[in-house]
Amino acid sequence: MEEEKRAPSSLDLDFSGRKGVSRRDFLKYCGLVTAALGLDSTFIPKVAQALTAARPPIVWLNFASCTGCTESFLRSSNPLVSDIILGTLSVEYHESLMAASGDAATSRLKNALTQYAGQFICVCEGAIPTADNGIYGMIGNKTMLQIAEEVCSKAKAVICLGSCASFGGMPASAGNQTGTTSVHAALGGFPTINISGCPPNPVNLVATITNYLLTGTFPELDSLGRPVFAYGNTVHSGCSRVGTTTCLKPYGCRGTLTYNNCPTVKFNEAASWPVQADAPCYGCSMPDFFDKGSFYDYSGSS
Repeated sequence: MEEEKRAPSSLDLDFSGRKGVSRRDFLKYCGLVTAALGLDSTFIPKVAQALTAARPPIVWLNFASCTGCTESFLRSSNPLVSDIILGTLSVEYHESLMAASGDAATSRLKNALTQYAGQFICVCEGAIPTADNGIYGMIGNKTMLQIAEEVCSKAKAVICLGSCASFGGMPASAGNQTGTTSVHAALGGFPTINISGCPPNPVNLVATITNYLLTGTFPELDSLGRPVFAYGNTVHSGCSRVGTTTCLKPYGCRGTLTYNNCPTVKFNEAASWPVQADAPCYGCSMPDFFDKGSFYDYSGSS
């Protein structure tokens, strides 16, 4: 797939190569991405080539959320995901990262939508308030709903990062008065790629984009719009505690009901994941997260 060569954006200059990534660390990370996609090690050079040869434009929108997905993404280490993906992709707009603000930020978004219409990947973080025409979520005199309608319709693909954007998450939990819901639902069933989790593993975002860079298509999705490579199996099926006396199912672990690749991809250089650290899975990648089995309720059976 031939890519147009473009000059680095101001965001690229701000963030790419800030800490530097050694060849060894980069290839190690490519190995994680390759494994997440279910490919064998012979694909590592191809993944490395895809991540260094292409620079698809990214427009990253922040809606109703805690910004935890961005935080998780940026704080991954050795090698820093921020160094790799922000140096590989051209992030044209991200409210939480860009130096510009006010009218300058708004102009940047407008320019990106005009220059890369139909080419950019839109990453949405956070749910969207819809009650009373969306007035409970405003950015620059526009509702989040209006921004989503304008931007998503011009994107090549829309990736919902985190459970709030994918399914509504905490902002959409029972009792909210704002009509907050997922990006997919807020836009009337607009097709989205959902990388759910609270927060999701950054490797799954990179792997989803890498699949596109390698093949020109996005990965196969399940019935909930999630990439099958990451959400095709239950947490329980890959857990090393299954069948042992240390299984956390009696303590409310929702691993048998939750689909995610946490046991295999793990977090922080694949060092650990919640159950390995003696914390029951609370089903953060599922649509019913927060109303059923959230951080504060381990009483439900699974």
